[in-house]
Amino acid sequence: MLLTARDRLASSCDVDPLNAEDPSGIGPFRLVGRLGAGGMGRVFLARSAGGRTVAVKVVHAELASQDEFRRRFAREVEAMERVGGRGTAPVLGSDTEAAAPWVAIGYVPGPSLRTVVGDEYGPLPPETVRTLGAGLGRALDHIHRAGYVHRDLKPGNVLLAVDGPRLIDFGIARAVHTATDGGLTSTGAVVGSPGFMSPEQIRGEKLTPASDVFCLGSLLAYAATGRSPFGTADSGVHAQMFRIAHDEPDLTGVAPVLTGLIRACLAKDPAARPTAAEIAETLPVADPWLPADVLARMGRHAALVLEAESTAAHPEPGTDPSTEAGTRAGTGAGVEPHGTDTGTGTATGTGTAGHTGPTTTGGPAGALAPASGSGAVPATGAGTGTVPAALPAGRPPRSRRRVLVAALTTAAVAAAAGVGYTLWPTAGAGAAPGGTTGGGTARTSGIVPAAFLGAWEGVLQGDQEHPFETVRIELSQGPAGAKTALYSHVAEGRLCMGRSRLVSADEDKVVLGESDVTISQPAQRCTAAAHQTLTLRSPEVLEWTSGTAKATFRKTRTGSEILPAAYLGRWVMRSDPLVDGPDADRYTNEVTLSQGPVGTAVFQSDSTWPRTDKDGNPLQDSVHCTWTALLAGTTAPLVVGPQTAPADADPECRVGDVGSYLVMDTYKGEPRLLVSPMTESEPSEFYRPE
Repeated sequence: MLLTARDRLASSCDVDPLNAEDPSGIGPFRLVGRLGAGGMGRVFLARSAGGRTVAVKVVHAELASQDEFRRRFAREVEAMERVGGRGTAPVLGSDTEAAAPWVAIGYVPGPSLRTVVGDEYGPLPPETVRTLGAGLGRALDHIHRAGYVHRDLKPGNVLLAVDGPRLIDFGIARAVHTATDGGLTSTGAVVGSPGFMSPEQIRGEKLTPASDVFCLGSLLAYAATGRSPFGTADSGVHAQMFRIAHDEPDLTGVAPVLTGLIRACLAKDPAARPTAAEIAETLPVADPWLPADVLARMGRHAALVLEAESTAAHPEPGTDPSTEAGTRAGTGAGVEPHGTDTGTGTATGTGTAGHTGPTTTGGPAGALAPASGSGAVPATGAGTGTVPAALPAGRPPRSRRRVLVAALTTAAVAAAAGVGYTLWPTAGAGAAPGGTTGGGTARTSGIVPAAFLGAWEGVLQGDQEHPFETVRIELSQGPAGAKTALYSHVAEGRLCMGRSRLVSADEDKVVLGESDVTISQPAQRCTAAAHQTLTLRSPEVLEWTSGTAKATFRKTRTGSEILPAAYLGRWVMRSDPLVDGPDADRYTNEVTLSQGPVGTAVFQSDSTWPRTDKDGNPLQDSVHCTWTALLAGTTAPLVVGPQTAPADADPECRVGDVGSYLVMDTYKGEPRLLVSPMTESEPSEFYRPE
């Protein structure tokens, strides 16, 4: 995505001064200060030559070095440039070919529909919902006339501005003439946001503008009731998708003046739905269109944006710029870390940043002036608490009159400033690092969306039934820079396991960087995993890429008791006198499987055979060998690494040099375990002891 949830949240009124490493300008824009940093890049507050306030996003160098990311970034900027303007976010400048690609967009405070309905206000009145539908209808008509289908219309992607709604995020938008695979990728996985998808998206059919209209119907029902018309994902995402594809919407609580329109939008047959233009032309527009409480909150917030911007550009006399950022933006002594994402969604519905909202100081040092008359502005998304500020010595308290005057002019400024991706201060669900939730309970910080958490496995060579090379990645929560991804790779006679560093994450993509090798079998055979990108295609499927390699991964089991119970225990290979001759009873082979997590020795193989002389004749002595192998994958078939023998093993114990995959089936009415090397070879057959 062009601007992820964390980046948009960082694009707030909390302005830090530029540091020595920051440029003074980017393209034609003069930088005023730092708005923050997200997984994709840094965001600066800037001014155009004509004095317009803009947010300039500069991509991290690490991502800019990736050709695929550059192509994706350029495609999204191109889509925004083509459709930007009428009810969407205009691009004011960009350079996707620069060493550090950047894009500039207009900047205006405004909450997302998800924040207003889900966190702040609740269901909106009918006149507001109708105006919302008219505004989004115009925006969608503009997008469709430009040849695009948005494909991700949801409450988090709608910003509410004083002069109407704005539709953002073109991360998965597609040109109609190229969207031949509907909601599918080349891997056959569905893309979109569960709960706000069309039936044809779920079925993987070719998408037309009518798909966006269906999603608009779901969105309007949400605005009117505070819930999806097809229920929540509590019973499972697939159950929710089934309801979208087959069930009638639940419009309980929707005002009668809205039900006809919403039902028409939610028709299962795309041809029966109205067009976006018809919706825009039919619905009346209220002025003012938002409830008074929402407008008042927007006014107070915009006033604080103006003050923060003014202070960042023109520090008050006697103020130390190095401490200015902490006191002007609401936490007083400091600002909570940027870029903490709990995956719950706030300003855009896709993530939550640990980021403190603006407030003003006034009165005695150490006090916060209430931003709304009812208390200090809470930390956005990261909790409801604020940190009392201690003003630097000699710092005069801010004038309350300045804030009041700014608030009185907010509506005009917000309408003229343009469209932006910005912070909306809200009592959010979750805590920033070092902060607490409203209930005072600390939460683990991290940026990985919940949909990515857990284990994923895929086949790089071979196929699902006969894999020759596999990769498993298990993602846990953590901040950018932490090595929270565990990987295991079985290929070419080796097992490599290690930890990968989390570079960035947004609602549909996680990027992993440098890695450490923790296990190499055989020793010294593994090199650290290269950069890896995981792109979510559905709740159960993601696309994995690393360099030129690409594979489809699927969600799989994780934990300490991960093997199916049917596999556990002892299995023996039955001797065959026709093969082993008269000494067949001296040849024994058995396998024992025990429970354990990935990376532990759950596989043990024991074999006995006659020792032979130099001419190959059997001797009375026997060789006994025991090998073990580490579990590397749990998607059927099970995958284990190369078999290894202990250091003091008999010299004749041959060490397996390839991994194996295990399949259990039934043969002639009894269970059978097939152990196959990850090569073109026949499997060994094992049965339960008689």
